[in-house]
Amino acid sequence: MTLTSTYVLAEYPLESLAHRIEGASVLGDASLLVSGLVHPALVKMPSHMAYIASEGAWQSLLAVAKLGLVEESLAIPDAIQAKIDAGEIGLLVVPRSRVALAVLLDIFERRAVLDEGIHPQAFVHPTAQLGENVRIGAFASVGENSVIEDGVQIYPNVTVGVHVQIGAGSILYAGVRIGDRCEVGKRCILQPNAVIGADGFSYVTPKEARHEKKSTNTEEGFDAILRINSIGNVVLEDDVEVGACTCIDRGTLAETRIGKGTKLDNLTQIGHNNRIGEQCLIVSQVGIAGSCKIGNGVVIAGQVGVGDHLNIGDNAIVMACSAVMRDIDAGAIMLGSPALPHKEAMANIAAIMKLRDVIKGVKIMQTKFKDFEEKAQQLDALLALIPEEMKASL
Repeated sequence: MTLTSTYVLAEYPLESLAHRIEGASVLGDASLLVSGLVHPALVKMPSHMAYIASEGAWQSLLAVAKLGLVEESLAIPDAIQAKIDAGEIGLLVVPRSRVALAVLLDIFERRAVLDEGIHPQAFVHPTAQLGENVRIGAFASVGENSVIEDGVQIYPNVTVGVHVQIGAGSILYAGVRIGDRCEVGKRCILQPNAVIGADGFSYVTPKEARHEKKSTNTEEGFDAILRINSIGNVVLEDDVEVGACTCIDRGTLAETRIGKGTKLDNLTQIGHNNRIGEQCLIVSQVGIAGSCKIGNGVVIAGQVGVGDHLNIGDNAIVMACSAVMRDIDAGAIMLGSPALPHKEAMANIAAIMKLRDVIKGVKIMQTKFKDFEEKAQQLDALLALIPEEMKASL
């Protein structure tokens, strides 16, 4: 049996795409139709636009492609210029290719299919309020007194708890879990299996524990570990994006809040009571312990760990694999474990890299010193053979 796709590619004149990108211009035939942006090696039809990001990618325009996206800083080869002058190809020239990439891939994106309306195998509580043009997939559930605003898309197997509010235009992909009383702003995107509003990791022992006292007594253990329940919620402000399998714990008494426009990558852990500012970028496998305050515009790279009750100032950058163990000033660039100012950390790394040469030099000195000791012993032996009256004249 032969399967055929019914997906129809929309086509846009090259000139119309240029109007959507600030500072863009067209070289060559501006009327050529574009059906998608692809890697140069994957061009299969005349309407495919090749993403020209390096000198080697120009070859696709000499072979198959008739359309290209290129940053204005990249020099155009003479052979390509000849094709432009002849009207055989069209180039979309942009100030920043990755900015253009964001605009164009939004135009040509093909999201997972979700049928209009409410799937018959979805459950929506009778008290829940749904806005216009809401889509809910199979086996999804919406709890009591929850409010789903206009244009929200809820994919299959999503669970929305009770008294939840989801803002207009938000997208919840398959397997997302939204806990009770949580709030999701407008135009938020939650990738598959994200968990918003799980219980915080908060416990206490009846007596002060060894880890609290920083005791070295290995005989001290836990008589019991008592749970501190989290009765707060999570608030995602507008335009927040949460990666796949990322978990955001609800606050103990109040809220855990993620600021407007902040983006969280996959496999990220945000602990209870955290307050993360606006327009932050937090990369995969970051773990932020509870009760931290993170400013606006902060970038935290992959596999960073942040201790509890810490403050990170506006526009700070924490580089990959760092361990944040103290507050960070606004605008600082930090690196290492423990995290230090970037220049200081790089100086330490440079010193460690020189350590091998230092060790090698020490070994050479040890060898020379050993030779010196042997010769000194030989000299002492010779001196012992010289009569005392001769030694006085030496």
